[in-house]
Amino acid sequence: MTALLAHLSGRVDAGAKLLVPYVMTGLPDRVSFPAAFAAVAEHADVVELGLAYSDPLMDGPVIAAAGERALREGVGPRHALDLARELPAGVPRVVMTYYNPIHKMGEAEFCRVAADAGVCGLIVPDIPIEESGGLRSSAAEHGLAWIPLVAPTSSRKRVESIAATATGFVYAVSTLGVTGTRRSLSERAFAVVSACREATDLPICVGIGVSDAVQAVQAAEHADGVVVGSAVVAALLETGAQGASAFLAELRSALDRMSV
Repeated sequence: MTALLAHLSGRVDAGAKLLVPYVMTGLPDRVSFPAAFAAVAEHADVVELGLAYSDPLMDGPVIAAAGERALREGVGPRHALDLARELPAGVPRVVMTYYNPIHKMGEAEFCRVAADAGVCGLIVPDIPIEESGGLRSSAAEHGLAWIPLVAPTSSRKRVESIAATATGFVYAVSTLGVTGTRRSLSERAFAVVSACREATDLPICVGIGVSDAVQAVQAAEHADGVVVGSAVVAALLETGAQGASAFLAELRSALDRMSV
């Protein structure tokens, strides 16, 4: 069992709903990033660290723009891992990145550097399971949990295959399309969570489009928790670390009330 899975399973077994916020590493800038991370981590079970990439396939306008800003700050993938290394120990953090930066650095080297930086899990949305064996092996060698994504269009057989690779949690994608806030939670979210439930006993978190406390509760009624990305990044850039903390405190409170 990976350290991440042990941590999350303990939280779920205690009746908690998981909150996994996303932050772009290096924003608002190199100097203020540690404070931004601390504000996000204060309310989180796990923090998802985004590594800026010039050609994001899954990210919508908010996170894509955040990635461009981080790159202008000089915070590419390796620099992002250097910043992660400087963060204090505490709330587990996982990396969300695309395969191209990993391939450029080398799978084994990337996993080694990530683990040395205190990362405990890996999300790579653009690599299919058929091509991920080597990376998953390298991740396992360095104690990194593998967190696969399950799309709402996946067949039952494919959901089973994807879920079988998970060693952290299963990321249930609520809707088709790129990341971004939505006015309402997609009805597809409940179907994909149900399919994942049939395939695995690991924690399941819903992501893509979870934009506020109401939607977080709706998702967590079926899943073990939620991943919140664009709404956190927008709050951080528009209202600063204090605003992002207040936004996540509202989500945390709403999810905690579900456990009472």
